[in-house]
Amino acid sequence: MKTAVILIFVLAIAGCASRVPAPVDERRGAAATAPRPPATQAVPAPPPAARRGEYVVKRGDTLYSIALEQGVDYRELARWNRIDDPSKLRVGQPLRVISPEAQAAVAPPTAGVAVGAARGAGAVEARPLERPAPPPAVPEGAMKTAPKAVRLPYSEQNLALLSRGEPAPGAVQKPPAPPAPAPLPETQKPEGVRPEARDPEAIDFVWPARGRLLAGFSEPSNKGIDIAGKTGDAVVAAAAGRVIYTGSGIRGLGKLIVIRHDNNFQSVYAHNREILVKEGQSVTRGQKIAELGDSDAEAPKLHFEIRKSGKPVDPARYLPPG
Repeated sequence: MKTAVILIFVLAIAGCASRVPAPVDERRGAAATAPRPPATQAVPAPPPAARRGEYVVKRGDTLYSIALEQGVDYRELARWNRIDDPSKLRVGQPLRVISPEAQAAVAPPTAGVAVGAARGAGAVEARPLERPAPPPAVPEGAMKTAPKAVRLPYSEQNLALLSRGEPAPGAVQKPPAPPAPAPLPETQKPEGVRPEARDPEAIDFVWPARGRLLAGFSEPSNKGIDIAGKTGDAVVAAAAGRVIYTGSGIRGLGKLIVIRHDNNFQSVYAHNREILVKEGQSVTRGQKIAELGDSDAEAPKLHFEIRKSGKPVDPARYLPPG
């Protein structure tokens, strides 16, 4: 009997030991060990777009080259942007290229007019702009100038009038169309002169040097003309104005002079051997301002440009023939 009890007890212990443990839910572990998606690489922000009246500095720009391209005095450009050292421009830097007064004049209008309010300190109330009053309605019974269609009763008499093209009694006739004016005779133009050759805002320019024309205007490869000459030949001001730049701060132009004229014109004189005027000096048309040279050029020549509001224009349209 004892032996049987012991045997039953041993078999019960063996049965408990042979039980298979319940499977472990591996979904949590799989989620923890799943590969993570690669992190999105940061895209560099694009350079800021230039707003109206601004210029964004690009690689290779200098304060002097920006001033020349925008048609302004580099000293005014520095003052508008509070630049003490012209060499410390950085790529992507926005620069104001018109005066603060002109910037305010071209600012877009707002949707409403802000007026001060007495409710609380600094409170501002937006008042919408007043719209113009609609045109007054035409009072009933007033005279109308537009023709009015007349509906006639059917009759043999009215039908005969309409078939002959005669107006029926009471019908309003449209006034006859006025005859077309005779074409004006075309203004005769000198032979070889283009219709757009004369600018209505042009000022009187003279040739800045005597010599053979080496290259004509061909933007963007050549923003002016090149005049051959000998080292030391006279370079004169093409028109009266004020000198706004002298120096060698623009690559490829050597010793350079820029003169501001009336009607937003500028003239540019490059590759000089010697500069005979100073910044801020007023000059007259035909006054000697430099000696022709080959600074930053392969041979003695004068590179001459005329710019209007900073944009190069063909000097042939402004210089006298010859």
